Amino acid sequence: MADQKKQSFVQGAAMLTAAVIIVKVIGALYKIPLGNILGDEGMGYFGAAYNIYSLLLTISTAGLPVALSRMVSEANALGRRLQVKRTFNVAWMAFFAFGLIATLLMMLFPNAFANAIDNAEAAKSIFVLGPSVLLCCLMSAYRGYTQGLSDMVPTSVSQVLEVLGKLIFGLALSWIFVKKGLGLPTAAAGAIAGVTIGSFAALMYIVIYKRRMDKRSGAPAALPDVPEARGRIFAKLLKIGIPVTIGSAVLNIIALIDTKLILNRLQFGAGFSYEEANILYGVYFKVQTLFNLPSAFVVPLTVSAIPAISTYIARKQYKDASQVTAAAVKLCALLGMPMALGMSVLSYPIMNVLYPGSNEQGPALLAILGIASFFVCLTMMTNAILQAYGHERVPVWTMPIGGVVKIVLNWLLIGNAAIGVRGAAISSVACYLVISIINIVIICLRVPEHPSFMKIFLRPVISTLIMGASAWLSYRGISSVIGTDSRMGLALAMGLAIIIACIVYAIMIIAIRAITKEELELVPKGDKIARLLRIR
Repeated sequence: MADQKKQSFVQGAAMLTAAVIIVKVIGALYKIPLGNILGDEGMGYFGAAYNIYSLLLTISTAGLPVALSRMVSEANALGRRLQVKRTFNVAWMAFFAFGLIATLLMMLFPNAFANAIDNAEAAKSIFVLGPSVLLCCLMSAYRGYTQGLSDMVPTSVSQVLEVLGKLIFGLALSWIFVKKGLGLPTAAAGAIAGVTIGSFAALMYIVIYKRRMDKRSGAPAALPDVPEARGRIFAKLLKIGIPVTIGSAVLNIIALIDTKLILNRLQFGAGFSYEEANILYGVYFKVQTLFNLPSAFVVPLTVSAIPAISTYIARKQYKDASQVTAAAVKLCALLGMPMALGMSVLSYPIMNVLYPGSNEQGPALLAILGIASFFVCLTMMTNAILQAYGHERVPVWTMPIGGVVKIVLNWLLIGNAAIGVRGAAISSVACYLVISIINIVIICLRVPEHPSFMKIFLRPVISTLIMGASAWLSYRGISSVIGTDSRMGLALAMGLAIIIACIVYAIMIIAIRAITKEELELVPKGDKIARLLRIR
């Protein structure tokens, strides 16, 4: 049973990771052309609205899906089917109430939100995004329920449907509005409309999926299973969910403070005009799309790890919980480190290939945020581990500590004209590095049979550094031969450098045993992969 659960954890993570790859490919087909349609200024309006939406969505949904997944996993592990059913029903009502409140706030007070972040032209986008919060809240209830049962199919498919809606409708509407000369604020709102349409399609799918799943499950088993009172279940959801929400909301609050501080300090500290400040924020938001890429691959690991670890903790199988924890952190490092360093060393060709004509600050921003992206991954993973072990209150104070670091550095650095918007990137590195270090220290102090982080990170770090050096050297060498005066030349040099870096990284992982046979066997077909690569 323990081995099956460990395998289901990584299989679930693998399924979600496959969905993330599809989502990110489709997302790139959305965000990159959108950035070129709207330009830096239009993306400034889009980004400002999206950060407000993300904050309200996080407040409404961040903690409760984790709490629901954990409670469903624990009840299901003990065979309490009726408890599982009632827990979902209570959570659904809570999600609906919180989502409705957030939606009404965005739709009734869009101008107030836009003025609060010094970006009045974002009001239209904020209004259009309003319904998405309610739709995503309801969808999160179904995702939390199915994830608690270790079924990652609905989450994976619904994520793809969401991003397809953005691609098809959002991109089309923004292009049409620009062509008709309706202005960048309206075009940004058109792009945002795709988010709402995609959310509705995803919700319809996951509702139908759950109904079919419930029909297949049949009648509850005849065993003592008296579900707890609804009030007690709701109180437990809040007890687990509120600390998680606070911890998660800090990330969105940081992003929102970023928006206001960047626009404010660039104007009143560094001396830029409103239009110049919005353009600089626009290119910063473009870079955020790439900056968030590594963490998107870590989210599936956190989603799968929490119910898996919680199940072992409920059974007091601490050794098995520790093994899942170690596997999750190792996979986080193996995925996050090379992506982060790769973005950093190849920042110039990446920005000039994907966003030609953007502000010249783009490559420098990506070089700095590339490093920060790994610490975001580590923050998310260590938060998930603490939550799974019942220490969900720890991120409530570790995240604000990092937030204070970022706010202080933002104020000091962005207002310096010589640093400007790059100060926001530098402060991001400091913010997430501080959070990650504190979280790891707490895990080592409070988690029984915790894994050795030094042992986990050593070999991935060595492999990543060699990969980064190969990416930089190969790009310099190839670009000197074929030339990079054209976008095509840049793209070719960058593509070949990425391929060489991936090959070098794969060789290093095998050569220094950065991943073991036992860890590979947790992955679907992992035993065959181990034999093929001769990993023992």
